[in-house]
Amino acid sequence: MPLLPIDSEIEGANFGTFEMRELFSDGAYLQGMLDVEAALARAESRLGLVPTAASDAISAAAKVANLNLGYVAASTSTVGYPVIALVNELGRVAGDDAARYIHLGATTQDITDTSAVLQIRRAFSILHRDLVATARALGTLATRYRDTPIAGRTHLQQAVPISFGLKCAIWAAPLLAHLERLDQAARRVLVVQFGGAAGTIAPLGPHGVKVMEALALELNLGVPLGPWHSARDGFAEVASILAVICGSLGKIALDVSLLTQSEVAEVSEPHEEGRGSSSTMPQKRNPISSEYVIAAARGVHALAPLMLTAMIGDHERSTGAWQSERLALPECFVLTAGALRRVRSLAERLVVDPARMRANLDADGGLIMAEAVASALTAAVGRAAAHEAIERASLCAVRERKSLRQALLDDEKVRAQLSNVDIDRVLDPVNYLGAAGEFVDRVCAKIAELK
Repeated sequence: MPLLPIDSEIEGANFGTFEMRELFSDGAYLQGMLDVEAALARAESRLGLVPTAASDAISAAAKVANLNLGYVAASTSTVGYPVIALVNELGRVAGDDAARYIHLGATTQDITDTSAVLQIRRAFSILHRDLVATARALGTLATRYRDTPIAGRTHLQQAVPISFGLKCAIWAAPLLAHLERLDQAARRVLVVQFGGAAGTIAPLGPHGVKVMEALALELNLGVPLGPWHSARDGFAEVASILAVICGSLGKIALDVSLLTQSEVAEVSEPHEEGRGSSSTMPQKRNPISSEYVIAAARGVHALAPLMLTAMIGDHERSTGAWQSERLALPECFVLTAGALRRVRSLAERLVVDPARMRANLDADGGLIMAEAVASALTAAVGRAAAHEAIERASLCAVRERKSLRQALLDDEKVRAQLSNVDIDRVLDPVNYLGAAGEFVDRVCAKIAELK
């Protein structure tokens, strides 16, 4: 049985996606290292350091299916890393003539780090795709409900009207920034690692830097200024970006959860037979997707600090710091992918109830429009007098359990400034959405530019 739910056949779909789990599976991990070893042989062959026949044999042999995985596992348990066994197995399959040229000038961390970079590149592509799809789905909601009023809530209490479209646009806006963050990080992180034992590539003599550059070209990766065995800021940045992405996804999920409460009921998650059911309360439809998004976000937020601590390593190869990255980074990616998939589904299929939104706006008898009334009065009597008048009317409405409209109609000082028509206009939430529509348009215009 798997120790972690993300690897479970039973619970795995709740916490991740098959696509991302497969990317960080043992098979993908080993194949990535084989790809690096093969690319290294080709790069060195182009520079005349490895015979073409040997390079071809190494590339042909570099397939996980050719490995004795039992031997690799046993060796890794003893050595601590799979690279020695992987090199031995690759040499066995490629043949003795080619085996002597495998891993030429490299060290274990060159292979594991560059393989991890290849995984990150593919993972970034997956996240980019789903972030774009989620932003577009939220943009569709924002456009559809651009002018649909809903109670804006601060401190869990109704504050002033906003539009549901604005809420969706505010959900979407950080996703646009996250796409920029991924693109910016890619330029820094998607670089080859090649430094040899302690960063000098001394066994390759004058060819070391040329081999590093040729290896980067083979793998379509960037060329770093130097080896980064002990400079782990790139991987720490990746984990931090994943944590920030999950923060935005978790905020959306929390808002959706609150909006689905029985007493609010302004939206609901997409319904499927049996989804979100309770074992004892058959009437319930729990916000199950939102719950797992929040759980995944909290998981990534707990793991990101481990990546940050891995930056603090000793000398040219740390004792335990960079090794801990293997504990955190794959899980961060899997949890982020799972959370993003769920939010994308929510955005594409969210059930929205504008009538309930309006009913909730009216539930307090119009008190949510107090600021709007004060704004209308300010032009006539000044801010202080307007504030005093609306506070008086609001207290009267609460004390006497009547609507704010009636309290305003009963207030002679207010009636001296606002007619019945004025009061009705000011109390309509549709007329007090301010720049909500403009903000929606600005966000949706940016979403429309996505590729």
